[in-house]
Amino acid sequence: MASLVMLSAALLLGLLLPFSMADNVLLGGDRLKTGESLTEGDFSFDMQFDCNLVLYDNGQPVWSPPSNGLGNSCFAYLQTNGNFVIYNGNGQVVWTSNTAGEEGNYILVLQRDGNVVIYSRPIFTIPPNSKGVVMVKRGHNHELVNRKIAMETKN
Repeated sequence: MASLVMLSAALLLGLLLPFSMADNVLLGGDRLKTGESLTEGDFSFDMQFDCNLVLYDNGQPVWSPPSNGLGNSCFAYLQTNGNFVIYNGNGQVVWTSNTAGEEGNYILVLQRDGNVVIYSRPIFTIPPNSKGVVMVKRGHNHELVNRKIAMETKN
């Protein structure tokens, strides 16, 4: 009986997890490694093996920085100052968005319209003067388990 309950719980968890995890965001401090992508509807933002970061619409490339062929083992990194950077395997900067600002909470979102946007401070919150925050749950190996955009309600 206990094994049936555990199996049912595992199946239910497997059904719920894909709906609760965001596949279209990077939080400040997150990396998009070679072979990984953000997805939203028909759009994908792929870190390719040739160091090229490409935004696709229905499999057709619509944007990429001039990073193609400039390294291997590359990754895109959203820094905690809002700068979005592609590094090669040697740790050298291959491309940067030049969006560095103050240290803080930043989130890069592949939106439903296909735009890739970096957000920082909220400009409007309910209740007034509360802080918008990103809630993150990390597993034992510090990999993201669940991400939610939330609002802190205390002043």
